[in-house]
Amino acid sequence: MKTDMTDTIPYEITGEAGEIEFRRYPALVIATVESTLNNAGFNLLFSYITGKNSTQKSIPMTSPVITSEQIAMTAPVVSDATSMSFVMPQGLTRDEIPEPLDGRVQIMTLPEREVAVIRFRGYARENEVTAAEGRLREGLKQAGIVSVGESFLMRYNPPWTPGFLRRNEVGVEVKR
Repeated sequence: MKTDMTDTIPYEITGEAGEIEFRRYPALVIATVESTLNNAGFNLLFSYITGKNSTQKSIPMTSPVITSEQIAMTAPVVSDATSMSFVMPQGLTRDEIPEPLDGRVQIMTLPEREVAVIRFRGYARENEVTAAEGRLREGLKQAGIVSVGESFLMRYNPPWTPGFLRRNEVGVEVKR
């Protein structure tokens, strides 16, 4: 699947509950940066995929770009760091991904998992993301479905895309 000029990671739709869509994602290899600034994380990841890596070769960009807050295990303490991740192209294993030259870029594998998602349009401003996350959590609660871990934001479009054309989603892993 293509979104603008990038491949979108594949998934299988496994069900729906109101506006919530359930998806099964395959195992994914991601490049992740923890940062307090969105642009800093994006810039480090973009440098990595455009050749600042052990092979000095470009890696195709995929969508979505995934952003999440890092929540301390001793909640309610919340750190101010966020993570931003680029998903590596489908079909590449962890061993086939070049090593980053910048130690702030970490390569990891997410296992196959089921995710509950709510889609929304716009610039993914904090209030829009918070509202979508609230609807997702409430919908899961009403459906009696348990979420696992923290929610995350998935953005699918380049920065120059007008807000009304942007595809954004808030998701969280679930156990059904």
